[in-house]
Amino acid sequence: MAVQRRVPSRPNYSDFSHTTHVTKQKLTCDSCHKVPTSNWKDIRKGDAAFPDAAEFPEHSACLNCHRQQFFARERPAPVICSNCHVAVTPRDTARWPFPSLGEPFFLTARGQNFVPEFNVAFPHPKHTDLECSDCHATHQPQGKSDDEYVTKPPKNIGDAFWLKKGTFMTQPVTHANCFTCHNQESELVPLPKNCDSCHKPVGETRRADFDPKLADTIGVKDWWTLTAWRSRISAGAYRHELHEGLELKCAQCHQATLANLGNAKLSVPVKSCGGAEGCHVTSTVDEGGALNFEIEEKKKNANFVCSKCHIVYGREAVPANHVSAIPAKGK
Repeated sequence: MAVQRRVPSRPNYSDFSHTTHVTKQKLTCDSCHKVPTSNWKDIRKGDAAFPDAAEFPEHSACLNCHRQQFFARERPAPVICSNCHVAVTPRDTARWPFPSLGEPFFLTARGQNFVPEFNVAFPHPKHTDLECSDCHATHQPQGKSDDEYVTKPPKNIGDAFWLKKGTFMTQPVTHANCFTCHNQESELVPLPKNCDSCHKPVGETRRADFDPKLADTIGVKDWWTLTAWRSRISAGAYRHELHEGLELKCAQCHQATLANLGNAKLSVPVKSCGGAEGCHVTSTVDEGGALNFEIEEKKKNANFVCSKCHIVYGREAVPANHVSAIPAKGK
């Protein structure tokens, strides 16, 4: 009987992986990246310019390992070139905007569906002298407008979810805020060249309350909305602006996140939705708790979809921490 030999899969050189280079090959960040890059003054003009990694690594950083791929007889150009170059032709050497540029990158076709390979380990406890608003702001607030939705909803919306304005909060997507303090002149560590002090390889992938098919149906194209929604690991429909109007403070819900040294995407405990006056979690359904109502409906009908807070999770069974969040009657 003939023995079948397994042919090893060929690497996809058009899909650059930091995991391969950092985790497996143990390369340091400065093996490829130089901070600042030589073009930093040209990329951001005037007062907006600051020493930063604003461009992909030079060819020399790749040639040490990928000389064969660089000079492969592939037309119109070697496949590996597409990681950085837009057209990948000898006459058109334009590169994609580098992700660290923020909005100019996210507005490109590549940026629309960009999912970073790193989490940012931001130590909130070390920045208690800052206000939350120094780094975060309500995205696309409705304000006094009568236009409630990010995009026009269908006429038959009913109780179905449709993306509302003021749902997400922004967060820094460039080094601008960070480098005002952490720079070569101040010598306040971590310095700009210490990339891996903040950028940590993504460990366990945490499922988000995000439905890409629903995003396509809604037709949302805003890059920040899509970026923020993809990282909502708990309540995808939670609307920040509505709760800001109730004068709630960030720490009232985000205590766990603010105390955490690394993962800035920890889910907010469902008990936070109760509060001293029982906003959404009450002892009984008659007291008006939305959580109480939806749990009761789920008991009656397993196909009931919890839609007050959730997008994907609402179709699933009620988790134990939701049930235990309901206070005992009289307490």
